[in-house]
Amino acid sequence: MKDKTTTENPFIAAPFTVVRKEYMTPHYLRIFLTGERVAEIADTTVGINNKIIIPPAGIEKFTMPKMNPETKSQEYANTDAKPIIRTYTHRGIDLEKMEIWIDFVVHGDEGPASAWAITSKPGDALGVMMKRGKKELYSPAEHYVLVGDATAIPVIGAILEDLPESARGVAILEVYGENEEQFLDTKADIEMIWTHNPHPQKGSNLASILKQQHLPVASRFAYVAAEFSTVKEIRNYLRKEQGWEREELYAYSYWKSGVAEDRSVTDRRSEMVGEG
Repeated sequence: MKDKTTTENPFIAAPFTVVRKEYMTPHYLRIFLTGERVAEIADTTVGINNKIIIPPAGIEKFTMPKMNPETKSQEYANTDAKPIIRTYTHRGIDLEKMEIWIDFVVHGDEGPASAWAITSKPGDALGVMMKRGKKELYSPAEHYVLVGDATAIPVIGAILEDLPESARGVAILEVYGENEEQFLDTKADIEMIWTHNPHPQKGSNLASILKQQHLPVASRFAYVAAEFSTVKEIRNYLRKEQGWEREELYAYSYWKSGVAEDRSVTDRRSEMVGEG
């Protein structure tokens, strides 16, 4: 999944402001943002991960960190007031309205990003940082297996919207309850399987549901995104028990139960396809 374009400055790092927000379900919140550099986002792929930069508490205006292209690390002008950085997905863009939108899963035990999303109001600042250029979100195939929890709905929703009419497959999505199911548009022939889990921190049944499916044997691609232990189990099942090749699977953990994102990044990256 390599960039198709390169530039002297490979990173977009820009401040945006909240325009409005909309609850898609009781625990799924969409934030609409605007800014002078919305057009630059159009040169990226909807569904690709980005970094959101949340201003430090009590600071309405803040200086965006600069990305060092050599070290791939953020550099701050004021080390005493570092913003909070989290990984999210830009879910869509409207160049006529000059807006992008990012979806947040919100729940009772709020992390800093979802807490910000809940309390945000029009005019509030949010930084967005991402790599320039188009990237392949998924590999071309005839059959698709899409598996994810609530945190994966933005990327899986983007994949479903982009799949061609000829594609077939299954999408297994885990959410808190029936009222969290949402319409995800697709031209493809995809069977939608929703499973409910009011306590995702205590475990998931995504792997067990996947193991009950009749999986494709050729021209196939799986996209898996969920909690660390679930991704590890599914990845091992597909690779070691079902004989899927590395290029047929993209598996990534967005979170690890009981561990903050910035402290679990090494473990979660180890579960990406190509590791081991």
